[in-house]
Amino acid sequence: MLLRIDNLIRLVSTLFVVFLFTGCFSSSSYNYSNYNIFKRDRSSIHVPDQKIKNSEAMHRATMRPYQVFGKWYYPTLAKVGDTQVGISSWYGPNFHAKPTSNGEIYNMYKATAAHKTLPMNTMLRVENLENGKSTIVRVNDRGPFVGTRIIDLSNKAARDIDMVGKGTAQVKITVLGFHAKIAQTKEEKEEVASVGKYFLQVGAFSKYEGAKITQNKFKMILEDGYDVIIKKGIFNNKDINRVWISGFRSEEEVKDFKEKNSLTGAMIIAE
Repeated sequence: MLLRIDNLIRLVSTLFVVFLFTGCFSSSSYNYSNYNIFKRDRSSIHVPDQKIKNSEAMHRATMRPYQVFGKWYYPTLAKVGDTQVGISSWYGPNFHAKPTSNGEIYNMYKATAAHKTLPMNTMLRVENLENGKSTIVRVNDRGPFVGTRIIDLSNKAARDIDMVGKGTAQVKITVLGFHAKIAQTKEEKEEVASVGKYFLQVGAFSKYEGAKITQNKFKMILEDGYDVIIKKGIFNNKDINRVWISGFRSEEEVKDFKEKNSLTGAMIIAE
């Protein structure tokens, strides 16, 4: 039963990010109940070799904050050498030949992986801490969205580290490079993959008037170089007006601003 729930969540979350990338809906709280979700063994379907998607438009779309089953995820910057330890799972036939979050077609026989926040085409070493085996994968999907799992491997990658039979394993992932390349030069090893723009959300209101009051309050006290904008959206099928401080040039800057101004309840947004 756990496997079925896991697969259902992956399918729904993949639909969410793929439709975000292709612009097929505008709401951040999309209703998935309209889809007839089904599963069947697609392992016999051939997936032709395809070019890696690495456009600026794809990165902008897949690095926006997104919501799956009421929880927000915030793709953020990464650098070569970053590590993470946690539980890995894998996915295979039920998603073979279906779209991934970056618009590619999932091929379970390729060494790829799904990660919730790392940039697409990040290259990772994945080490199975239970047996010492390792493999190298490219991120081309979002997930996993079950429990505390940190990465979802393709069938091939899972076989490389001998975790298919068990289903999950304790792993360590290490960032090796970006744009589908393992960093070799000094410049590549020092590269930081960033989402580009950072905002600090200091309020969210159902009524525009409330957002406007908060906007004006912060505009009066902000230093030059910063601005306050109202970002309209949908939350739980209702209009929402979010108040964002803009003008930050890095994640470190927005974190420092939040701490210095004691904005403990504010939320960092990356786009």
